[in-house]
Amino acid sequence: MFRLDGKKAAVTGSGSGIGKAVAHLFAKQGAEVFVIDVNEDAADVTVKEIEKENGKAVATACNVTLLSEVNDVFEKISGVDILVNSAGVSHVGNVENTTEIDFNRLYDVNVKGVYNCIKAVIPFMKQQKSGVILNLASIANNVGLQDRFAYSMSKGAVYGMTLSVARDYIHDGIRCNCISPARVHTPFVDGFIKKNYPGKEQEMFEKLSRSQPIGRMARPEEIAYLILYLCSDEASFITGCDYPIDGGFIKLNN
Repeated sequence: MFRLDGKKAAVTGSGSGIGKAVAHLFAKQGAEVFVIDVNEDAADVTVKEIEKENGKAVATACNVTLLSEVNDVFEKISGVDILVNSAGVSHVGNVENTTEIDFNRLYDVNVKGVYNCIKAVIPFMKQQKSGVILNLASIANNVGLQDRFAYSMSKGAVYGMTLSVARDYIHDGIRCNCISPARVHTPFVDGFIKKNYPGKEQEMFEKLSRSQPIGRMARPEEIAYLILYLCSDEASFITGCDYPIDGGFIKLNN
């Protein structure tokens, strides 16, 4: 079950974190994976790791905020069967201390980046009358999180785009879903804590881990397993849905 043999899958932000875990799992399940990341060296590392596991992958450097660059990438790939929009950035701040520069950065990567990639793959998927798009949303689009104004804005937009794409292309054989993870222990999180809480890294890591009722952060691989299911043929009846994967954060944090 959950095999992806013969399928082409593009995973953005797959040089590290959740995207990297997805790329590894997809390749293990038989897909040809296009490892898309703004950091070409990181993409190359992911590909080499996959090839050592006898998987098939191609490293592709791309800045998802630039539509022309994204279009060029998917033209060269000649379309994909699966798109996973995992590239993203975060920010700490409320509306008062979020600068315009911060706001635009979150919008450009988390919102426009998703738009750019979806816009690039839809024509190919329409032509082949099939395709799956999986977007990375967040618990931040389900509940109010303190000091996550711009981040919550961006992930709320991802959720809205997911519903819209699912509705508009349901008769073209295209499915579109999103998942809403709580905190996941990735190099991104480690860097985030180091930048925003210098000198209190261990304390903040433990505090953020305990904020999930389950008592820890997720592992990237745990997120990848849900993404694999939603992108597989076994999930062919699922579209227009958001799946929390949050250690009980949304429903049990009261």
